Amino acid sequence: MSEEVDAYYPVKPECQADIPKIRFKARVGKTLSARRWNAAISQDGHLDIAGVLRRIQRGGIHPSIKGAVWEFLLGCFDPNSTVQERNEIRERRRKQYATWKAECQKMVPVIGSGKLITAAIVTDDGQPTEDLSANSDSQDSNIAIANNDTVLDKKVTQWKLILHQIGLDVVRTDRALVFYEHEVNQAKLWDVLAIYAWVDKDIGYVQGMSDICSPMVILLENEADAFWCFEHAMRRLRENFRCTRSSMGVQSQLNILSQIIKVVDPKLHQHLEDLDGGEYLFAFRMLMVLFRREFSFVDALYLWEVMWAMEYNPNLFALYELSHDSSAATCKSDKLTIDNKLLKQYGKFERTNVKTGWTDQKSALAVFLVASVLETKNKLLLNEAKGLDDVVKVLSLLSLCACDIYAEHEHLHFPKFEA
Repeated sequence: MSEEVDAYYPVKPECQADIPKIRFKARVGKTLSARRWNAAISQDGHLDIAGVLRRIQRGGIHPSIKGAVWEFLLGCFDPNSTVQERNEIRERRRKQYATWKAECQKMVPVIGSGKLITAAIVTDDGQPTEDLSANSDSQDSNIAIANNDTVLDKKVTQWKLILHQIGLDVVRTDRALVFYEHEVNQAKLWDVLAIYAWVDKDIGYVQGMSDICSPMVILLENEADAFWCFEHAMRRLRENFRCTRSSMGVQSQLNILSQIIKVVDPKLHQHLEDLDGGEYLFAFRMLMVLFRREFSFVDALYLWEVMWAMEYNPNLFALYELSHDSSAATCKSDKLTIDNKLLKQYGKFERTNVKTGWTDQKSALAVFLVASVLETKNKLLLNEAKGLDDVVKVLSLLSLCACDIYAEHEHLHFPKFEA
C-alpha cells in the first residue's frame, strides 16, 4: 500500500509539467487494498459488498484491483454470484463482443488490426472517399477497407462517418500517459468505441465518450471485458450524451444544479445570473465527463469510484440483466421494505434515497459534487468573476481535488439540496 499509485499510470517525462498535481494517496486502513478485497470474497465467490463499499467510500480503491472492483460497482456482476456464475457470464459476454467485432470487421477490416482511422473513409452519401491515403495512421490500413456496395445502408453510412472522429478523439485522449504511446493501445480504445457506436444505435458515439472509456481500457487487459465495463458505465451516463438541436443531455442536471445553488447560496446564484450564466453552461464539461479534464487521471478515477460506491444499488445487476423482463421492475419497487441488513448493501447516498423514497435519478451525486465545488470557489467567483470567461477560468484552475471534496462529504448534507 506504500507505493505511489501514480506509478501504475506512468506519465511521459515531457508531459509531467502539464498535468494536474496528483493528490490521491492510498491510505492504510481506509483504501480498499488487494488483501481486503480478497478477504471480502468467500470461498465460492460471494462478495461482502457492504464491507467493500465502506472501504471505498472512505479511501477509494488500490490501483492493483481497480478493474475487478469496478466491474461490481458498475453492475457487471451480482455480488451474490459465485465464481463459476461470473465466469459463465464473462464468457458469454466475450462471445457476444467477438460476434459484434466480427460484424464490424466485415464492414471495416481496420477494426481489430491494431491500427485506427483518423481520416474519413466515406462521403456523406456513403461512397468511399477517393483519397484514402489521407489517413495519417496507415496507408496499409486504408487498403483493407472493403466497400463494394454502391448504395450503403443509412445505418452503416452513419456509423462509418463517425469512425474517423472517434480516431481523432482517441489520439487526443490521455495522451500524456505512457500507455497510449503504443498504437496498439490506441487501437484497442478505438475498437471498443467503434463497436459500441455500432451497437448503441440510439446514441452511437459522441465526443467525450473516449474520456469515459479510456480508464476501462487501461484497467482491464481483456478488450471484451473493457467493452462491457464501459457499456455498463454508459448505462448510467448515456443520457448525458443525448443531444439534439434543441437540447443537450446534461441540461436537466444543469437545471437541478441551478436550483441547488439558488437555495444554498442565493448570492452566488444571483451573481452568476448577472453574468448571464444562470443556465450554468460553464459546468457542462464537469458533468459530461465527470471531472476528467479538471483532475489528474489518478484523482478522477478515485472520484468516480467513490461516487459509484456511494450511489451503489445491489439490484444493479438484476436491473441491467432483466431490463427487458417484467421482473426487473420489481427490483426497484421493493426498496421501501428493505431491512437494515440489506440497506448496508447500498451506497451511502443511495441508502438515503431509499429511506426517503427519493427516486429522481437525474439528481445524481455528480450534480451535488459540482455544487460543492462552486461553494468552495464562492469567494473567488464573487470577487474575481466579472464575466463568464472568468467563471470558466476560476473553475479551470480547480485546485480542490477529489480527495479534499470527499474528505468533507460528511458535511455536505446532500439531502438538503433536494428540498
